[in-house]
Amino acid sequence: MAIISVKNLTKSYQSYKKEAGMVGSLKSLVRREYFEKKAVDSISFEIEEGELIGFIGPNGAGKTTTLKCLSGLLYPTNGELSVMGFTPYNRKEKFLKQMAIVMGQKNQLWWDLPAIESYILNKEIYEIPKSEFDKTLGELTELLDVKNILNVQVRKLSLGQRMKMELIGSLLHKPKVLFLDEPTIGLDVFVQKKLRDFIRDYNKRYKATIILTSHYMQDVKELCNRVIVINYGKLIYDGSLNDIVKKYSPEKRIIIILSESVERERLEKLGRIEENDFPRIVLSVPLKDYKKVAAKLLEDFPVEDLNIEDPAIEGVIRDIFSNEKA
Repeated sequence: MAIISVKNLTKSYQSYKKEAGMVGSLKSLVRREYFEKKAVDSISFEIEEGELIGFIGPNGAGKTTTLKCLSGLLYPTNGELSVMGFTPYNRKEKFLKQMAIVMGQKNQLWWDLPAIESYILNKEIYEIPKSEFDKTLGELTELLDVKNILNVQVRKLSLGQRMKMELIGSLLHKPKVLFLDEPTIGLDVFVQKKLRDFIRDYNKRYKATIILTSHYMQDVKELCNRVIVINYGKLIYDGSLNDIVKKYSPEKRIIIILSESVERERLEKLGRIEENDFPRIVLSVPLKDYKKVAAKLLEDFPVEDLNIEDPAIEGVIRDIFSNEKA
């Protein structure tokens, strides 16, 4: 049985149009023209216990709205939601004690107090036994290497340190379901790597079910086998991260190193030239033809080295969103 079930989830907002300037403001006081905006538009999916899912899409796609509905922060306009057997927007105490949501741009810790003070408060809120609290806090601070800054005021910590502390605060009660909304946003590459390692380890150690949103494709590539892609509030892909390349970009990239230059026209007959910077040439070739083209290159061209690879996932995702806009 799925631990998270979403059926035809829709979340709409009502807004109104206003003309620019003082006249427009006065007109809007007398008569307003309202319109409905669907942040999430009838999406459905299921997630099994222990899965670590990448939930991706451009700004305004509906990712954060979906996570807020799943965590009970928003009431859906239509649709059915189930998380661990609970209806999220009922916000039952037992449900709240088994889930957590971490938003990369929001703070839950007290700004002027050391993080440990907020952790002690969370211990009481979630009714965590002291022995369990001490054990979990020790494990989490060791994993994130922050034991030496537990007693430092949150406002004096770096962005990366604060994000680590926010994660610990959300995980002290060992939630079964964790929603991570842009947890690595604004962090340097080294800290991003540390947080990715931590998320992976937490998922395996506690068999937690995690939904991760991120604009950094490296987060998704390193952590998630399955991705859900959403755009304009609609679900446009749900499946393997590797299969998305085959579905939306049925091409291979052939990278060759030449020992001497050749006419561009000869290469163009074999495929689309992505790069032409002698001695390195990159050709994009239809999936059904790449073996034949590779053999032709080795036979008829002065090739010193040849490599075949799938297109970059970042490019495929970018193309999907571009096509959706068109």
